[in-house]
Amino acid sequence: MLVAAAVCPCPPLLVPEVASGAAPELEAVRTHCADALGVLAASRPDRLLVVGPAPAGAHGSFPAGSTGSFAGFGVDLPVRLGEGPGGRPLPASLAVGAWLLSRTDRAGLADVLVEGLGIDERATTEECAETGRRLAASGERVALLVLGDGSACRTVKAPGYLDERAAGFDAEAARALGSADVPGVLALDAGLAYELKAAGRAPWQVLAGAAENAGLGGRLLHEDAPYGVEYLVAVWS
Repeated sequence: MLVAAAVCPCPPLLVPEVASGAAPELEAVRTHCADALGVLAASRPDRLLVVGPAPAGAHGSFPAGSTGSFAGFGVDLPVRLGEGPGGRPLPASLAVGAWLLSRTDRAGLADVLVEGLGIDERATTEECAETGRRLAASGERVALLVLGDGSACRTVKAPGYLDERAAGFDAEAARALGSADVPGVLALDAGLAYELKAAGRAPWQVLAGAAENAGLGGRLLHEDAPYGVEYLVAVWS
């Protein structure tokens, strides 16, 4: 059963070594991500699933101990997802998740099984929800670290350029995630999300499926769109 979830963005720029001179600009979102992960630790889960968008070839499960790196972003900084034998290399989103966990007080997560799951951003809403239901049923006390950004179309300098639909999409995503509104998260339009480069839509809907019968409340900790990309931090507990 799902006992808690943290929703965090996953740009590699969250890692100060990757951001370099721009590192101070994202300090607020790093702080709020740490607060959100503190909620996960306090929930005392027995299983933690790190869920994030993944490119083709990197979908599916990543066992405990899987490793990743930010070498592709010019920084030789290895990360590990929990303790275990590992497996194939982590996609960027899960590498960011592993980095975030490395900065978290481990008191509530010391003996927790930590695994990863890469989601195709084009997965349908029902596919995502069913994945979430399976995750919630995989342990007595399951927690999720859900990684993903909102639209990348908020300004003319954004990766996806300016799209007038982006602000409304992001506002609804922030409202639904901030209030743990399961139907609201499931109602986010998958086609529109893909057009707006909102890679968080699929992981968010995995969370919604996992939380269908959990009775969790939500709280929005952070919302901002630096560089024209929407970053949201929320907790469900």
